[in-house]
Amino acid sequence: MSRNNNERSLVKMTEHGLYCEPGNFYIDPHSGPVEYAVITHAHSDHARNVANKFFATKASAPILFKRLGSNIDLQTHHYREIFYLKDTKVSFHSAGHILGSAQVRIEYNNEVWLVTGDFKRDPDPSCAPYEIVMCDTILSEATFALPVYRWAPSSDIAEDILAWWENNISSQQTSILFCYALGKAQRVLAELGKISSRKVLLHGAISPLVEIYRDAGIAMLRTEPLNLTIKRDYRGELILAPPSAAGSAWMRRFKDVQTGFCSGWMRVRGNRRRKGYDRGFVLSDHADWPSLLQTISECGARQVLLHHGFSHILVRYLNEQGINARSLESV
Repeated sequence: MSRNNNERSLVKMTEHGLYCEPGNFYIDPHSGPVEYAVITHAHSDHARNVANKFFATKASAPILFKRLGSNIDLQTHHYREIFYLKDTKVSFHSAGHILGSAQVRIEYNNEVWLVTGDFKRDPDPSCAPYEIVMCDTILSEATFALPVYRWAPSSDIAEDILAWWENNISSQQTSILFCYALGKAQRVLAELGKISSRKVLLHGAISPLVEIYRDAGIAMLRTEPLNLTIKRDYRGELILAPPSAAGSAWMRRFKDVQTGFCSGWMRVRGNRRRKGYDRGFVLSDHADWPSLLQTISECGARQVLLHHGFSHILVRYLNEQGINARSLESV
C-alpha cells in the first residue's frame, strides 16, 4: 500500500495498529500508550492494556475486566447502538467470533467503513451470529484466505469429538482436548451439551472463562475445575486444556493419554503431525474461504482492504474478479 493511499484512508495502519484519525481512536492497538482504543473482542492479541480509555460491547466487559484489570476506563455499548468519537459515528455489530465480538462500523463524511476484526459466519451456540453490514470499504481479516480452508458444521465436529471420547473410554484412556481458553473451549462445550450429558474437567486457565459464559446465559455441558491436588484416576475423562499445556510438566500427571487439538489449522494434516497431537479436529472461529468471499460480496463495498493471514492470495483473487482489493500492510 502506498503512502498516498494510506494517508487518504479513513483507517490506516500505524506503529500502534489501526488508527482512525477523524475519530482520534485506535482499533485493537497492539502497543501504546494511546488515548482511545475501540476493542473488537477480548482475545489477548486484540485487547491489550495500552489505552487510557476503552470502548467495547457490553458482552465483552466481564472478560475485559478479568484480562485487563477491573480498574480500566471502559465504556460499553450494545450492538447497533450509535456513539460518537470526535467527528465519526461509530457502532458495534456482531462478528460471530466469540462472546461479545464485534465489527466496527465507522461513518464519516457520508462514507462508511467496516472493520470486521476476527469474524466467522458459521453458526455457534456460544455467541451472537454474524451480522452483514453494508459499507463502502471493508477492512477484513484474511487468516484462512486459501481455498483449502472450508469448514464443516460445528455440530459434525462435536459428534467426532464425542465419538473420540467414547472410544477412549472403551480403551481406558484419558482424553485431553487442547483448545483456546476463550471462545473455542466454550463453543466445544456448547456443542457437546446438545448431544451429551457427561461432565468435562477444565484446566485452571479455562474454568473462570467458562463461568463468565454461563453468567451470560450460554448453555454448555456440565463442567468441573480440574483439581490436581487430589489423586484420582482420570482414565475415561475428557479434559479441556489450553495449547500452552501441551508438552508441559502439567501433562506428566496423566497416564494412558490420547490428545486432540481443535483448530482451523488442523485442516492441513501436516500441522497435526508436526505438533504431535493424536487427533486434529477442524474447528475454527475465523471465516473460511467461502465465507470471506460471501462477506465481501454481500457487504456491497467498493474497496476491500485485507490484513493478517493469506491476504496477498485473496487480494490477487479479488483483483482477477475485477474487485478493488489490496493488502493493508503493517508498518
